[in-house]
Amino acid sequence: MARSKANEGDARARLVEAAGRGFRTGGFGGTGVDALAKGAGLTSGAFYAHFDSKAEAFRLAVSDGIATLRNGVAAFQEQHGRFWRDPFVDFYLGERMEVGLDEACGLPSFSPDVARADDATRLVYEEELKRLVEVLVAGFRGAHASERAWSFLAVLSGAAAMARAVKDQKIRREILSAARVAAKAV
Repeated sequence: MARSKANEGDARARLVEAAGRGFRTGGFGGTGVDALAKGAGLTSGAFYAHFDSKAEAFRLAVSDGIATLRNGVAAFQEQHGRFWRDPFVDFYLGERMEVGLDEACGLPSFSPDVARADDATRLVYEEELKRLVEVLVAGFRGAHASERAWSFLAVLSGAAAMARAVKDQKIRREILSAARVAAKAV
């Protein structure tokens, strides 16, 4: 019996979601195709029916992860208007830091692997970052909006990466507290 196109799209979406979770927790080098397929409830044969390579799945996971962040920023801007930044910082460095690594923000999770990836992956990352910064610039407005947007991202992403990396909860709280102050001052 032939599979419907709807099921094929669902399988691909499940694979992209599983790839995002898998690469966030295991990194590109530590996550194999079999684990990605299993995470989607599929076989490695199904994986290769949708992707030419693990690198292609990683590129899509990176794109999807940064797009999720971009959409989140836009939602805060829409909901809070020109006062979006402080509630977003509190959310990003607050409750988002409580989720598991498999659900964490893609920007700090994927960046180290992207730095070691092929040019095609780095280009996808770069293009998604530029789209994200465009949304941020619209929310910052005025002089130096682009520089402020890049600084804002660097503070949030760096703080998230550092806070998730330390074991000591006191140090984690200090990192997040200092980053809140810095991000709100940008």
